[in-house]
Amino acid sequence: MDPQPVTSVFFDWDGTLCDSGPASLRAFRKSLGDFGVTFTDDQYKKVYTPRWYRMYEALGLPNSCWRAADERWLVHYQQEEPGLVPGASQVLDWLRAHSVEIGVVTNGTRRRVERELNRLGLAGAFRAVVCCEDVVERKPHPEGLHKALHLAGCGEKPSCYVGDTAEDVRMGKNAGVFTVGVLTEYVDRAGLEACAPDVLLETIADLPAHLTPA
Repeated sequence: MDPQPVTSVFFDWDGTLCDSGPASLRAFRKSLGDFGVTFTDDQYKKVYTPRWYRMYEALGLPNSCWRAADERWLVHYQQEEPGLVPGASQVLDWLRAHSVEIGVVTNGTRRRVERELNRLGLAGAFRAVVCCEDVVERKPHPEGLHKALHLAGCGEKPSCYVGDTAEDVRMGKNAGVFTVGVLTEYVDRAGLEACAPDVLLETIADLPAHLTPA
């Protein structure tokens, strides 16, 4: 496939740009363990979704514990300080050097994501950062990406969404943009392949080879 012309690229945050996979797994293991729920790495990988309540249900956590589990996850995750995914910084530098607008659309909370952006020296780096509090409908609904496109002033210009889960790819497809899936150790490969992203990458570092500034 020839490189895709784009004027803007939007990213998922956790697992795509931020190397939060190991930290998130540790926090989930501790938070669900607080409620007596245990799981293997393979079980986690197969059921992981940014829509946590679906994951809780799949792992057998009672509905009455879901909100409390969210709070426990945040407590445990705050003890972690994940960095960027290897190659992510170079990809962002390449996009900025070629005058491609960049943004983030995530199911993460604004307080947590902004804290990580500040710590990683990325405060103000993105034209749009859309978090879970900014939308009514979460991924794979396209509301978040539509909002980011509007905030970044991209309109109908050719755009791309990059993520590491099936929900990310489906959101991009629902929004009508070019979709890129990135394989990670903590998300099931078969699920990502099944949603048929326009491009499937082994690593985020490969992204520039598949894009060209429009």
